[in-house]
Amino acid sequence: MAMLQPAAMQPAAMTPAPIVNFVQPATLPEAPRHRFWDRENSVLFAASAAFSAADFVVTRDNLRSGGQELNPVTRVFSGSTTGLAVNFAGETVGVVGLSYLFHKTGHHKMERAISMLNIGSSATAVTFDVIHR
Repeated sequence: MAMLQPAAMQPAAMTPAPIVNFVQPATLPEAPRHRFWDRENSVLFAASAAFSAADFVVTRDNLRSGGQELNPVTRVFSGSTTGLAVNFAGETVGVVGLSYLFHKTGHHKMERAISMLNIGSSATAVTFDVIHR
């Protein structure tokens, strides 16, 4: 008596697996290039510097009239007008430097977002200081 083999075990049903074709990685479209000191960045940096200067003036006036610095980083520099000025100038330089780093690495949205974030935080600080005089 002959044994019956299942259909999957028949030699005709056993074919080698197809050769695997490796998929090539897709190339993303290149981000639009722009100069670092283009009009948009220049406006953002000027606004960032202006709001940092306003924050310096309002903070200094509040400290002179007996107020207290709430930012723990800025508090370190709030002992003198020079220290406070160095803090806010350093903040502005840091924004430009970080934006440049993002620009060079192709992160152009982050490049501009850093300035916007700084403008927003400085505007909030100025508003808070003016309201709580």
